[in-house]
Amino acid sequence: MTRRGVLSSLVGLVLLAGCASTPAPKQTFTPTGDPVLDGENALAAAPEKDRVLWQYRVGLTALRRGNYAEAQRLFDDALARVGNVIGLDQSAKKARSLFNEESKKTFLGEPYERVMAYFYRGILYWMNGEPDNARACFRNGEIQDSDTENREYANDWILLDYLDGLVTARYSGDGSDAFKRAQKSFKLGQLPEYSRSANTMFFLEFGQGPSKYATGEHSEELRFRPGQSVVQGAWVKVDNKAVRIAPYDDINFQATTRGGRVMDHVLANKAVFKSATDAFGNAAIIGGAVTAAGVHGGEEVGLGLIAAGVISKIVSAATTPQADTRTWDNLPGYLSFVALELPLGPHTVTFEFTDSAGRTIPNLTKSFNFTVTAGHDAVVFGSDHNT
Repeated sequence: MTRRGVLSSLVGLVLLAGCASTPAPKQTFTPTGDPVLDGENALAAAPEKDRVLWQYRVGLTALRRGNYAEAQRLFDDALARVGNVIGLDQSAKKARSLFNEESKKTFLGEPYERVMAYFYRGILYWMNGEPDNARACFRNGEIQDSDTENREYANDWILLDYLDGLVTARYSGDGSDAFKRAQKSFKLGQLPEYSRSANTMFFLEFGQGPSKYATGEHSEELRFRPGQSVVQGAWVKVDNKAVRIAPYDDINFQATTRGGRVMDHVLANKAVFKSATDAFGNAAIIGGAVTAAGVHGGEEVGLGLIAAGVISKIVSAATTPQADTRTWDNLPGYLSFVALELPLGPHTVTFEFTDSAGRTIPNLTKSFNFTVTAGHDAVVFGSDHNT
């Protein structure tokens, strides 16, 4: 091949290096209007790497619809995958390299998303009369939000600690350490003391959780956009009792912090590597072209520089520092809880969600019928997203 042919080939490689492959067409389905069924169809159509994400979403929708068996199945499968994949999954290892996109790894979720999966599974265990397994889920959630290896930060989810201690105090011993941890993290006053005689557990969620987006020159910085909601609290009204509750946990806060410290989610190594190799490639190609054209006997040197520049550009184009912005997008913004002692028999509870001034928002009021039986806690889950 002539030198001119070599130069043309190299330029062609530069152009190819900047081309993106065309994504495969997505599978589609016809929506039915049933959020659980539509979610199941989306789950069936989703690629394997997104399976856990869709199990999170559909599991929560099923829980809000009162389809507890389906919610349990979906969260069980998702958490089994999370437990098996962390530290072992080959796609996660590939995504940590310089040449694979973060969004191509198996979705496990950010720490706050994994915490919420364990939280909801714990509620379902408690509904089934297994508070010990519920506590195990709450403790697993605590681990997801902690750095157990380097001990740089510790779990600061209030409700996880509070429920951990509550189950311990009511069934097996001293829950004071967990209560102290919860109280330390709670900034809105004094948490209720544990009641060993409480037989009804009300779990509430409300508001809108965070979404993710990417910033930076190469979209390498993962950021969180807090969800907006007028709902800031609730009333729990049952029999002759009316209990005003405030949020225990703010999920938008938890998304952006670890142990109370603001986290910068930046894939810095990938971004720096991409910028450096791209800049070197540009310089080498330009310098090689000048040398080949303007210096007697410089063709070989110039072509060598161009070749090095092309290789660097190809490497830069193959480096994908983009942050993974896949999001569990139907999470709430706040979590709360109250435990009450009620007489055995049937009851009706009403949840009245309120704004920042304490005013009830009428169109969000929810009522549930439930029964308190001897030897078994009644567990009621309420949400301003309930349908």
